[in-house]
Amino acid sequence: MQRLRIRFCRGEEIKFISHLDIMRLWQRALHRAGIPLAYTEGFSPHPRISLAAPLPVGVTSQAELMDIFCTKWVSPHFFTTAVNQQLPSGIEILQVYSVAPTMPSLQSQVGYAEYNVEVETEKEQQGIESALASLLSVKQLPWHHQRDTGTRNYDLRALIDDLWLTDWHSGYCTIGMRLRCNSGGSGRPEQVAAALGFTHHPRSIHRTKLILKTS
Repeated sequence: MQRLRIRFCRGEEIKFISHLDIMRLWQRALHRAGIPLAYTEGFSPHPRISLAAPLPVGVTSQAELMDIFCTKWVSPHFFTTAVNQQLPSGIEILQVYSVAPTMPSLQSQVGYAEYNVEVETEKEQQGIESALASLLSVKQLPWHHQRDTGTRNYDLRALIDDLWLTDWHSGYCTIGMRLRCNSGGSGRPEQVAAALGFTHHPRSIHRTKLILKTS
């Protein structure tokens, strides 16, 4: 049994594809490439494929992580070449390497995610930096999010590890965010942008890094 970890990017072409469709896309590509996938046991076996942290619809990324289990050894080079040929435009494998099959699940290893968030603003650079420092200085930030199942109330500040100004131009800027991303809660970049006083939904959200607890 081999466990491969894949780092891949998701571009503009497929940023509106749902998590479920992304998993189906990967399964089809892996089958067409002839990868010897391992399956779960039970009444409804399915390929042992898992993503570190599902990417929200509308978000691009250069840092997605996925683990797959194979029934026999596959070289990372062959895997990359064979599977990339089966993937559509907008998704590309960047790195493949083996990890120990006995390691904890990939999902349980994720601690934080980093983003570049581009927002429209009339503020000057100093005003934006002041807003970032002000938000980071508070100990709590009560927040609520409306879901189909009702309103969820929580502390947004507890989901924010760090904020910084990546780029500024007249009319818009890019905010760097390191947000919690684990079973205890995940920060949403658009909500952090709203908490910073940006009135419009971000022009773009791009995940740049997933930080594992073991790294």
